[in-house]
Amino acid sequence: HVQLVESGGGSMQAGENLRLSCEFSGYVHAAFCMAWFRQGPGSEREWVAAIDSTGAKRYASSVKGRFTISHDNVNNNLYLQMDNLKPEDTGMFYCAADWGIANCLAGSWSPADFDYWGRGTQVTVS
Repeated sequence: HVQLVESGGGSMQAGENLRLSCEFSGYVHAAFCMAWFRQGPGSEREWVAAIDSTGAKRYASSVKGRFTISHDNVNNNLYLQMDNLKPEDTGMFYCAADWGIANCLAGSWSPADFDYWGRGTQVTVS
């Protein structure tokens, strides 16, 4: 059983930077697809970025060039460095994981494709 706990959210001004963390505890498969999702007020949960166990990274067009996803192979923590924040980045940020890299290879970014979720951390940009 694996647990994911996000941290690092906060209230920011446009243009500022913020780093989110997702701590994994329990079993983490050697092959994985890990991702960050955002859910804005009144919106559906949408995919932001993903990284798989080969190190390949993928980004939604809205954050490409501003956000960087990374994974610590030692402690299995997942990170999202968010630079030049914009008001439209506001939302609850969730980390998610699925074992195997199929989702990442196929570009399957539906929340239903990920088995493991954290409870989220709020980011507000004004």
